[in-house]
Amino acid sequence: MQQMTEPQLTTAPAQLDPAHIGDIQGAWGTLSQTAQPPRQGWLKRLTTLLIIMGPGLVTMIGDNDAGGVATYTQAGQNYGTSLLWTLLILIPVLIVNQEMVARLGAVTRVGHARLIFERFGKFWGLFSFLDLFLVNYLTLVTEFIGFAMALNYFGVSPLISIPVGILGLIAIVITGSFRRWERVMWINCLVSLLMIPIAFLPHPAWGPILHDTFIPGVAGGLNANALLTIIAIVGTTVAPWQLFFQQSNVVDKRITPRWLRYERLDTIIGSLLTNIEAAGLIIAAAFAFAGTKYFNNFVDAGTTAQAYAALGHPIMGALLMIILLNASMLGACAVTLSTAYAVGDVFSVAHSLHRRFHEARLFYSVYILLIVLAGGLVLIPSAPLGLLTFAVQALAGILLPSATVFLVLLCNDRAVLGPWVNRFWLNAVATVIVGLLVALSFILAMTTLFPTVDAMLLTRVVFAILLAVLLTLGVLAAIRRLRRGPDPELETLMRMKKEDWQMPPLQEIPRPSWSLTRWVGMVTLRAYLIVAMVLLVVKVVELALGH
Repeated sequence: MQQMTEPQLTTAPAQLDPAHIGDIQGAWGTLSQTAQPPRQGWLKRLTTLLIIMGPGLVTMIGDNDAGGVATYTQAGQNYGTSLLWTLLILIPVLIVNQEMVARLGAVTRVGHARLIFERFGKFWGLFSFLDLFLVNYLTLVTEFIGFAMALNYFGVSPLISIPVGILGLIAIVITGSFRRWERVMWINCLVSLLMIPIAFLPHPAWGPILHDTFIPGVAGGLNANALLTIIAIVGTTVAPWQLFFQQSNVVDKRITPRWLRYERLDTIIGSLLTNIEAAGLIIAAAFAFAGTKYFNNFVDAGTTAQAYAALGHPIMGALLMIILLNASMLGACAVTLSTAYAVGDVFSVAHSLHRRFHEARLFYSVYILLIVLAGGLVLIPSAPLGLLTFAVQALAGILLPSATVFLVLLCNDRAVLGPWVNRFWLNAVATVIVGLLVALSFILAMTTLFPTVDAMLLTRVVFAILLAVLLTLGVLAAIRRLRRGPDPELETLMRMKKEDWQMPPLQEIPRPSWSLTRWVGMVTLRAYLIVAMVLLVVKVVELALGH
């Protein structure tokens, strides 16, 4: 394999880094780049799936990070099992979103950041990259807050736990072996399964669990606080970093279109598992605190662990802190790698876990620097950690629609995906998802920045407008299809042999032209995001000054 060093990579194919080409080296074995998927034998298929599995699983389980553990525990402690239905709804959202990025990675063999820069230009690419960089750094700070909180529960001072955590997270990544890194991630994923047995310890009643999973409702009725908790569940389950990380990780693992069926299974299994684990945390808190003084009195995950112990469930308290520690480690690694991958894409330098430090200095340096800066911030005395946690949750929710819009546009770019572009039904589902995310983002922004606003009235108005817009778009799309008839170009693409199609070098593909409608829509969305971010900064400053 060709060895290349920084600062520039000059390869003719679409790939930026030759290390992204070669045998698939997974935690469970190796697949030759010339191998074909097995057609017979369940054992061979299972072995192949295990070798391929990783990008989807790590992305999904990594989504149950420190913020996720706190959010799900809060949902259970404050609302019982009444919000379990939100997790059921989020399963198809996760699968649709992450299948699209997995497909982009396998077919294009380049990362999400580079596709945005190349297909939409530097203006939009820079906005997207800076959004990711900012949100990921703040998210990383919350992972270290969770890490310190978990070990502090066991009597370990942050002055010891944070430096150890920094060194551990660096050691996991800089081995120069993708396989060794993925094996550690698999261990983290297996430890995350503790979120399931913790649900059985308070002896839950399964009737209410089944009812609340399939019948939407809110304990005590839907009010502003419940609405914000629902939005927080959505925000912590569907995060912008996931899009960038999974696509780059698919590329780095060398997964090609012939293995895409297995990567889809990887994504589906991860999506199901992450929501089952989240349900475990909700159920545990719901039944442990029902009828006690701690019900509807969530403070943070550490306080909840102490409350478990005070109620005679010390094992639950210890398990929750082990879960939080593991979630913080996995989340920190995945979130930081998504930024490092994006930097490699943007600056066209080596960015692969197959490479050693001297072969990919910028890639590893960005990872190390972010880890050190985030861990160091948590150690600063009197640092406004609670305020930072508030800011990252709000900011991630505000910025999510932008990332999802770019994803849908890329998956309809025929020059990029050829016969792998979205089908009509998938675009319809994706449009509904984008609409819901935009609506929730707007509600979150308004209720966060203007606490006196009537949240329920705002929600009714926003969703009424959303329903009208979606119905109008659906009617217009149906009329357009009837008038134009079948799309000859699309039909030709769909007749091609998909497994053999791959995106040409990006520099050889002309950039797509934008219609006036698309341009106005994107500018409007970006303007909203800028205004919301400015208002959020003002709000954070006011809170920091005690106003």
